[in-house]
Amino acid sequence: MNAVAQSCAGLAVLVHLLAFTWEVVLFERTGVHEGIFRIPAANLPATRLWSFNVGFYNLFLAAGPVLGLVLLHTGHVEAGRALVLYCCGFMLLAGIALGVSDLLALSRPRGAGRGGALAQALPPLAALIAALF
Repeated sequence: MNAVAQSCAGLAVLVHLLAFTWEVVLFERTGVHEGIFRIPAANLPATRLWSFNVGFYNLFLAAGPVLGLVLLHTGHVEAGRALVLYCCGFMLLAGIALGVSDLLALSRPRGAGRGGALAQALPPLAALIAALF
């Protein structure tokens, strides 16, 4: 797996670690729940469980490419490559799902999730494309 693909996979990991931090560690800060997620303070009790769960989902998803890159660099090239590519595919599809939900305005004001969808989908897409070459 080339350096560009590995770097893009690493960027995808960082995006998911940032999401974990916002959703679990910093969620109750006004700048996070209102500024990023557009959730009013009055709705915090109803959304805290969702945020906590989704945050750990993002943490566990970020662990996949990290483990894959470690395997890749410790002589387990095929297993490492497979894990990185699978997790990047998963991240890409999750980003697409977020984008579709934004288009359908299922959970927030329309357009609010576009940046998150792009941030979640573009780095793993770039990793997948770079891995082809």
